[in-house]
Amino acid sequence: MTPEAYLALVLVVSVVAQWLAWQVKLPSILLLLLIGFGLGRLVDPEQVLGREVLFGGVSIAVGIILFEGSMSLRLTHVRDLGRPVIRLCTVTVGIAWVLITLCAWLIGFQLQVALLIGAILVVTGPTVLAPILRQLRPTRRVSSLLRWEGIVVDPIGALLAVLVFQGVLIGGVGEALPQLVLAVLKTVVIAFGIALAVGVLLEFAMRRHLIPDFLHGVTFLAAAVGAMVGANLLQDQSGLVTVTVLGIFVGNRPELHVEHVAEFKEHLQVLFVGGLFVVLASRIHPDALAAVAPRSLLFVLLLVVVVRPVSVLIGLWGTKVTRQERVLLACMAPRGIVAAAVSSVFALSLARNARESGRPELIHLADQAAQLAPVVFVVIVCTVAVYGLGVGRLAERLGLASPSPQGILFVGDDDWVVQAAKVLTESRIQTVVLSRHYRSLAGARMSGLPTVTANILSDYAVKDMDMAGIGSLIACTSEEEVNATAAREFAHVLGRANVYQLRRALAEDPSADKRKAEASHLTARAPFHPALSYPEMAERVARGMTVKRTRLTEEFTLAHFMERYGEETVLLFAIKQEGSVDVLHEGMKIPQTGVSVVALVHDR
Repeated sequence: MTPEAYLALVLVVSVVAQWLAWQVKLPSILLLLLIGFGLGRLVDPEQVLGREVLFGGVSIAVGIILFEGSMSLRLTHVRDLGRPVIRLCTVTVGIAWVLITLCAWLIGFQLQVALLIGAILVVTGPTVLAPILRQLRPTRRVSSLLRWEGIVVDPIGALLAVLVFQGVLIGGVGEALPQLVLAVLKTVVIAFGIALAVGVLLEFAMRRHLIPDFLHGVTFLAAAVGAMVGANLLQDQSGLVTVTVLGIFVGNRPELHVEHVAEFKEHLQVLFVGGLFVVLASRIHPDALAAVAPRSLLFVLLLVVVVRPVSVLIGLWGTKVTRQERVLLACMAPRGIVAAAVSSVFALSLARNARESGRPELIHLADQAAQLAPVVFVVIVCTVAVYGLGVGRLAERLGLASPSPQGILFVGDDDWVVQAAKVLTESRIQTVVLSRHYRSLAGARMSGLPTVTANILSDYAVKDMDMAGIGSLIACTSEEEVNATAAREFAHVLGRANVYQLRRALAEDPSADKRKAEASHLTARAPFHPALSYPEMAERVARGMTVKRTRLTEEFTLAHFMERYGEETVLLFAIKQEGSVDVLHEGMKIPQTGVSVVALVHDR
């Protein structure tokens, strides 16, 4: 198979696998790994691409993934979580390294290889956390803790693995310690020096508009890759630390608007994650997995039941993290692409050094290290399955997330909005009413509804507002441009299918001048049946129409309901028996029975 055919195949199957995983609500990593294991029986990626090109591409892709993830880290999210984040990235990592090393030694690995396994597996990573968090939608505090831990610990784990690997090659502790301390110092100085220098240059160029908009994404991409490779040339494996620091720096500079750059990187991250898991899994032979399966499963059991809970509970001891948050963090440590890539690289490097040196102790360690990649892949598969499939129910019971969020965020404070939110709340559907004016929310507060006083287009609303449990947004202010902008912005969080804005008044006139009509891609779907504009909704409420919930049955169907309340009725929501809610809209098939319909009706 030619390289272009193989790369095209990997691209197609990885995208299809992630789409299927989204359809069936499974962690995409599981399907990607299964497809990779199967594809590896047909074609060997090393034979097609070459070992040097393969692992060089893997290294660059991992760096881009970490850069994208670190750009999403906001220092404002951890103002009240600074100490827990530091503890998770230091104390918890140290405890986990010791415990994982001990577990690897107990299942038969020599101490040197066990130390290397421990260093590799302290990481979690954004490649597996991001899909789980996207589906889980936890509280802002939990999401921030997991994201910071996953992204910051990835380069720390890679650096720790490099130090252990160098110590194994050097030999005695007395000889290795000075060199390892020097390596750590060089890594920190080089990583921060290059990252801050590149970050300042990027900020200067962006603020002075020296880079045209169409080059923003690729410029940041080139800067991140160049910084990573340059750092690696000066000090091995310092590149991941460099891109992480660079991403945090540019992502937190005030008034440096890089949202479009982050969106570009997010698309690359999805592409790279799928491709990397398929390619790296293709290198693992089923016989190798079968050979290590029994003790690997015992190893995974120890990681899940002992290592993660103990390291988190001790690491967060004395911090202001709630008991529920600690329990969820203790049950959330899937391993990702960094563990897969680093384990493969070090297994090959140790084998090469053993052959070149001819040292008997290295040759023996290389034989054990050959089992490193299969063991790590078993850990990845099992931890993603355990945490990805089981954490949703636990988070829901702890009150920290909703795996299937049904909540409605209303942007607006009109009377019908308050009435609809109250009816939904009484039906156990989460609602939030947001307005920029505190006084105009008085009616919502008097009705006992959760409210937020903020501009929907503010940095707080877009970046910092807690969206846990929210599944849909309905923009229903009197300002149509605000509604459209809010719907477009929150489509990145909730998905285009779940954001709505009241129908624009101009859209009512089919003969309106096309030069004045809004572009379709700048407008979200109009909610409700029929779809009405803000003035029309206000006019109906002024004539005494109110929001009411009615149960539809075989004896009283939707047709009976419409016949009773008249043609002016506006169907808003359909609440199903299992507690889910649909935002009704034109073109949608509305059930005749078996649901409760929430509608704006004349009070008869």
